[in-house]
Amino acid sequence: MKTKMRFPVLVILGGMLLAACGGTGETKMTSRLPRVEIQEYEGEDLSSVDSFRENSIKGPQTVSLDTYTLKVSGLVDNPLALTYEQVRTREAYTKVVTLHCVEGWDATILWEGILIDDLLKEAQAQESAVIAIFHAADGYTSSLPVAYLRDKQILLAYKMNGVDVPRERGFPFVVVAEAKWGYKWVKWVTEIELSNDPAYKGYWESFGYSNTGDLDEPFFGP
Repeated sequence: MKTKMRFPVLVILGGMLLAACGGTGETKMTSRLPRVEIQEYEGEDLSSVDSFRENSIKGPQTVSLDTYTLKVSGLVDNPLALTYEQVRTREAYTKVVTLHCVEGWDATILWEGILIDDLLKEAQAQESAVIAIFHAADGYTSSLPVAYLRDKQILLAYKMNGVDVPRERGFPFVVVAEAKWGYKWVKWVTEIELSNDPAYKGYWESFGYSNTGDLDEPFFGP
């Protein structure tokens, strides 16, 4: 089991309202402080959340939390539809994981989020469910084995280096697909669909990319 987050939130992403205490009736200005992200964790240097490329299929997506729900569907006995805040009430975990892109760059980030396996248990995944298909706000999809999500304790992350996942990086949730090529790291996740089809091909997989996406294998499969 990974260590639960013990350090305080170190960043204010929005504006901080300077409240009037004296009842003067004056309107106070809102001051925006710079984002502060963790640069080192347990002796390991971390990459900046701004240090790698944004290369999604349709550009950064804007997800409104007013209407957002994360669905867990498909081969489940208890389908879920959770708001952003409801997801964040689940037990949180942290893990340092390096993202490797097929373009040749990588980024090592401290991720915080919930275990995807916890969501699948809550949704009561059926025994026939062997694949989880991740759907994104831009229509992108990719899949990962249910056993992999469980055994590797894979996170659905909402923080990077102690700050909320920025819009460009996949807010509100990104799959931290440890030991997989970057195209398996689905951003702007809106739905997790459980399937019994291990041959399901996501967006890049349908163009010939490896369906497993394992780092120790070529990303462009036969």
